[in-house]
This record gives sequence, structure tokens and C-alpha cells, in this order.
Amino acid sequence: MIHVFVGPTLSRSDPELAVPGVRVRPPARHGDLFDAAVRAGDTVVIVDGVYHQAPALRHKEILAALGRGVMVIGAASIGALRAAELAQFGMLGIGSVYAAYARGEIEGDDEVAVGQVPDGEFGALTWPLVNLRYVLELAASAGVLDGPQAAALLAAWRAVFYPQRTTAAVRAVCRRQGVPEVERWLAEQRALDGHFGDLKRADALAAVRHARGLALGDSADRAPTPPAPAVWESAYFRRWSNAFACTVVDGLELSTEDRLLYQQVFDPAYGQRWAAFLEHRSLHPCDGTVGVALAVRLVRASGADLDADRIFHPPVDLRDEQAVALLLAGETAMDRQAVARYADALRAERRTRPGFTVAAVRDDLVRRLLMRLWHCPEQGLDAQASARGLVCWARAVEAVKRLVPGLLEEMAAMAAGTEADHGGR
Repeated sequence: MIHVFVGPTLSRSDPELAVPGVRVRPPARHGDLFDAAVRAGDTVVIVDGVYHQAPALRHKEILAALGRGVMVIGAASIGALRAAELAQFGMLGIGSVYAAYARGEIEGDDEVAVGQVPDGEFGALTWPLVNLRYVLELAASAGVLDGPQAAALLAAWRAVFYPQRTTAAVRAVCRRQGVPEVERWLAEQRALDGHFGDLKRADALAAVRHARGLALGDSADRAPTPPAPAVWESAYFRRWSNAFACTVVDGLELSTEDRLLYQQVFDPAYGQRWAAFLEHRSLHPCDGTVGVALAVRLVRASGADLDADRIFHPPVDLRDEQAVALLLAGETAMDRQAVARYADALRAERRTRPGFTVAAVRDDLVRRLLMRLWHCPEQGLDAQASARGLVCWARAVEAVKRLVPGLLEEMAAMAAGTEADHGGR
């Protein structure tokens, strides 16, 4: 499968994309390469990506995809920039824009940035600098202007903030710089060819064709040896990986992290699940060292004076299927339905209360809710949180804040039901 992240450099309806084996996706953003649909042996073509209105695709996400056997190609826009930055690790760059980045002739994302329509169609409203550079080269070759005039015009266009560099602004700058003949010439060329001067589009098409050629076995130009995990594994990467881990269960697409947190909070026997996970991790350490029984490790660390959950806090990697199975061993279908309801409640809160963040939920409210759920006094919160893999009550409070909208909604519904029952008697 070829996954093409594009818009607005290419239209999603472009004939080059409407072929079997090509999956057209919106501009790439943080988390997209964690999608389980992107598998080893697939090819990803990154053309466009968001970075102003949403978190951008991180370099380590690309490195991780390369590491698990995904071919990653970059071209035309942010893809070309990322390819120039990651070429030594195996990302393949295609086209003139990539070559200019790789040679150091251009730098920075402002060269390829464009303003986009806000309706989800990802259409371009402005000119990127790389296209204007190309237009000036064509104009100079056609004898429309000379070198000093081209340099002055490029500097003037660069001074216009990229979301304001519309066709009208491009023409206005031509008049202000005293080269109206460039304005007229460009209008004539665009009338003959609506894609005239669109270097980014030409590069994007070349990248898609190259990916299709690789899929058909027409080229031996494959990525070098994938980077070792040491290049991209980090605490940040594991956090992102966990945050984007999703599974479809019982017809519900659920965050694995949300499923785990729900069990940690609501399963009264979760201490047993966490103890089983600690034993598993002790026998199978993430760092590749020799595993030992948890009891042996505990004696070495503390003489067995403390419970294992108070000493060992191994990171949870939700890509580890065996670990996830242990952690979710007590989960029921009703639990998964509750996770879906809680996620819906959080989305509704964010939608109906602009600016809402889970960080704004009061600590004292969460602390009282946990005391009620865990049937313990305040001084017992630390022990409960530790036994459930949440380390301490302060970390538990921060983690549980995302559940509060759903929990309060559920408690209100239960209270309303109780009142109705009493009223009918």
C-alpha cells in the first residue's frame, strides 16, 4: 500500500492518485505514522503537512516508521524538508525542492508554506516562495526581467507574510517594484496553463510516480538499512506511541491508553494485574538485559522490606501485546463501552466549552473522587495509586483528570435515576 499525505500541493482527486494501491490521506500531522494501517513493506509519500494549526509530524515518528520497515519518501513541501533532514537515516527525497534543501540553497519551512482554505479541502490560497523562485527563473529565461530585478522582486515577495502572499499580492508587488511586465507575463502564462510555475506540484507528482514504480518493482532505489531503535526510541517517543495507540474492539475504536487508565481507576483487583505486569517486565526487561524473578530483584533492591510497586516503576509500552494483555486481563465488554462514553464526554466538554483543558480540572475534586472510588482515606491514596501502577497520588490525579467529565456525567445520571425511583414509590 502507498499512503500519500497531500493537500494542497496536489488535489485529492488528481488522476495520479486515483489508482489501485494508493491511499490518499490529509496533510501529515503528529501521530499519523502511528496508524496501524501503515505496515512494514508499505510506502509513505509525505508531500504536505500541517504545522501552524496543529502539531507537526515529528522527525522521530518518521525514523520509527523507517525502523519498522516502511519506505518513506518526501517531496515538494514539508516532505522535501524532512527528507533533506533525514536522508542519512534512509528517508528518500524526490524533486527539485528536496534537492535545493539538501544542497543548502534554501532552508526553513517558510519556503514551502502556504495559506489554506479552512473548509477541510486543503486548497492553497497563496504562493510558496519555491514556486515564485521558479517563476523568476522562467521569466529570466524568457527575457522578461534581468538578474538584479529578479533578486529585488524575490526579496519583496519574501517580505510578505506567507498567509498573505496571494496572487493579488504577488501582482501588487510586481507593480510596486516597477516591473508590471512580469505581472502581465505571469497572467498570460497562467491563462494558458493553470499549473504554470507550480514546482511543488511537479515534484509531488514525481514522488507519487516513483512510489508506484517501486511498488511495481521498476526501481532498485530502496531505502538504506533502517535506523536502529537507539536513534529514535526515547521517553518522548514512547509517550507519543502510547497516546496514539488505538484498537478496534466490539466495533468500538478505543484508545488503548484510555482502556488501561479505566482499569487502573475502576478495577478493585487491579493491584493483581499490575503485580503480574511487574513480574513480566522483571523477567523480560526492555533494555535487553538478563531477566530475573521479581522476588530476586526485590531482595537486591530493598531486602524485601517494601512492596515491588513502591520500588519499580517500569515504563509501559502499549506496543507490547503481551504486556497489554496482562494489564487489561480484567477488562469486560461493559468496561469498553464505558471507555467509549468517557471519551465522548471529554470530546463534548471540549466542543461545548472552548478553551477547556483537562489541566484546568481542580486537583481537590479529583482527589475526593479517587477517595470515593477507592474507598480509602486521603492518607491511603499514595498506596492505592502505587499498587495500581499510577506511582503516587499526585500522578494519579493528573492522569485521572481526563476521566472527570465522564465520571461526573455518570454520577449525575445515577443520581437522577435514584431520585426518579424514589419519586415513583
